[in-house]
Amino acid sequence: MTELDRLLVRQGGLVTRAQAIAYGVPARTVARRVSSGAWRNRHPGVYLVAGHRVTDETRVRAAWLWGGARSVVTAPAAAYWLGLRPGAPTEVVLAVPPVVQRAHRPGVRLRRRTLDPADRVVHRGIVVTAAPLTVLETAAVLPGSAGAVFLDRALQRWVSYDELYAAYCRVAGTSGIAAAARLLVAAGDRADSALERRLLRLLREARLPGLVRAVPFGPWTVDLAFPAARVAVEVDG
Repeated sequence: MTELDRLLVRQGGLVTRAQAIAYGVPARTVARRVSSGAWRNRHPGVYLVAGHRVTDETRVRAAWLWGGARSVVTAPAAAYWLGLRPGAPTEVVLAVPPVVQRAHRPGVRLRRRTLDPADRVVHRGIVVTAAPLTVLETAAVLPGSAGAVFLDRALQRWVSYDELYAAYCRVAGTSGIAAAARLLVAAGDRADSALERRLLRLLREARLPGLVRAVPFGPWTVDLAFPAARVAVEVDG
């Protein structure tokens, strides 16, 4: 098996013109294979070798290969790639630096933005947004209540609230993030409420005397308190 064959295996039958030439395939041979149909165009300079079918993985990887190494797969396509959601969306959204010159392609949308290194990871050979930002941006675009459901599931399985909040702070003010902020606040409220109910149940089961809920304290309200013992308990999910 040649090095090019190994590359094709790793990339699911995809190869770029630059990769093929780098692996020793002359430019005229690339052109001949494309014109004969042995290599099928997925995007300009990105080919799928005959015998390989188009899958969700093929579509996402081909979009990233076309976008280039400085591009980052984001939102639902990144969630699919990281295994957080089944199936890739029909449109792959790529974040690209403002200096990258690319026109939009069918099935691919570009967002010109610069991401913090903390929000980029290499996974299965391509660059995607890290899990916290992926969760936020995916939740923000899912319809109806699906975004909140996805965010809650992510908090239970894959990311912490602090990680989500840190990711939000790094992208605050960018297009589309306002919806993610609303979902994040609501998720925090739900986490706080669930944790407070659990703690209250445990304290009551322990039969500790003097427990009071929602105690006024200056301009604040203390979640749980034992006033006689001068003990206050704040719950933060």
